[in-house]
Amino acid sequence: MDYVAVISVEVVYAVASLVLISAGLAIVFGMMKVINLAHGEFMMMGGYATITAVNYGVNIFVAMLVVAPIVVGLIGLVVERLVIRHLYGRLVDTMLATWGLSLLFIGLATMIFGNTTTGISTPIPGFTVGGYQINGYNFFIILVSIVLLVSMYAVLKGTRLGLVARGAMQNPEMAAALGYSPDKIYMATFFAGSALSGLAGAVLAPLVGLVPTSGGAYIAKAFITVIAGGPSLIAGLMSSAGLFGLVNQLFTFTVSPVMGEVALLIAAVILLRLLPQGVTARFFKGKM
Repeated sequence: MDYVAVISVEVVYAVASLVLISAGLAIVFGMMKVINLAHGEFMMMGGYATITAVNYGVNIFVAMLVVAPIVVGLIGLVVERLVIRHLYGRLVDTMLATWGLSLLFIGLATMIFGNTTTGISTPIPGFTVGGYQINGYNFFIILVSIVLLVSMYAVLKGTRLGLVARGAMQNPEMAAALGYSPDKIYMATFFAGSALSGLAGAVLAPLVGLVPTSGGAYIAKAFITVIAGGPSLIAGLMSSAGLFGLVNQLFTFTVSPVMGEVALLIAAVILLRLLPQGVTARFFKGKM
């Protein structure tokens, strides 16, 4: 029974991690159709923002939940104003530009923080369940992911801001005709996506050793999760993260962590072969 409880917690944690990693990209790619290859580097900067703030005496939860999203969101705002806004509708050019930005951010982080591994301790201790040890910080990540999904749904579905943003992404000419500026809406949306990426990197920072190239560990999983989810933002994110998280942890526990990662990739290939438009193109139609 204890073993089942441990596996259940780890499966939910894996799903929550995928949601957290992919949320920012889901906003930028799912809504704006911008292929942001620097998504991992935005997460990396969120981690460094958290570590730097903690080193200056800021409470770790304030650093993770407030400082990092604001810092990375502002960086994303600058990137959108200087680069991305000139490339909307040009997918290949956007890919090349964001790939160049990822290299730039890695270089800048290396110059500022060095190429050595750094990190911070988890603020929540672990505990035992029978003969097994569970990381208490996993529950914090699960909680953050739930709050994040509920908040995204509430904003996009229940507020005028969310309605205008979704409308502008689908038909910017109509939004402009109604008196809204698509340019400002795109700017605000990219800011939000960048801030969520920074939040993800910040929350995951206590679990990993951070180096300037850490973003590369997240970008593939984020894109797989978002693309496999399909056109519905929230439902797609939850369904693909749930499936991949379950597959990953089942193979991790039964075989090895390496096979867990391989199984996740194979599951993604099979899913996209069977459902090339994503899960929500076939199921959960009409859902947010």
